[in-house]
Amino acid sequence: MFDIAVIEDPAAAEASLDPMRSRLLAALAEPASATMLAARVGMARQKVNYHLRALEQHGLIELVEERRKGNVTERVMRATAASYVISPVALAAVSPDPAGTPDRLSARWLLAVAARLVQDVGELITGAERARKRVATFAVDVHVRFASASDRAAFAEELAATVNGLVGKYHDERAPGGRDHRVVLALHPSVNPRTGTTASEES
Repeated sequence: MFDIAVIEDPAAAEASLDPMRSRLLAALAEPASATMLAARVGMARQKVNYHLRALEQHGLIELVEERRKGNVTERVMRATAASYVISPVALAAVSPDPAGTPDRLSARWLLAVAARLVQDVGELITGAERARKRVATFAVDVHVRFASASDRAAFAEELAATVNGLVGKYHDERAPGGRDHRVVLALHPSVNPRTGTTASEES
């Protein structure tokens, strides 16, 4: 089981968003049979089996083992990942395009960049799994509390200057065998996971 998987197929995305199937998917973080799941969610085993077949068809769950009980073979299933992210690829016709109106101060442009990040990394993970290789990535996730809006603006300017300096130092357009990489930095207000509000909205 992977820690996280990216859903790129529209049909798989639709299957994962069905409320009952989403509930079964979460329950299958631990292996279970249709009979066990039916008892947990209060649904007939036949209906559970119907939903499990759909999830399995789209690669969201996998067979762990088969147990023989009398004349019946019980299939024990498990989710293929602990959590899932739906890639913009699943909504290709309406996926955001960060090249449209680049604006580093726009929250909607930041969202478009984040969507492209999910799409790109999802495709890299898929390709790496096929090649049985690891993806060379790096991420920083930190919390910073600014005393004022002017401090936040100064931080953003200094951060941009520092990154531009590093890019200028290490970027080599003519390096033989060089590999292109994309660097994405984001700064946004923290959100309270319980209330869905930002710290400024709560104060």
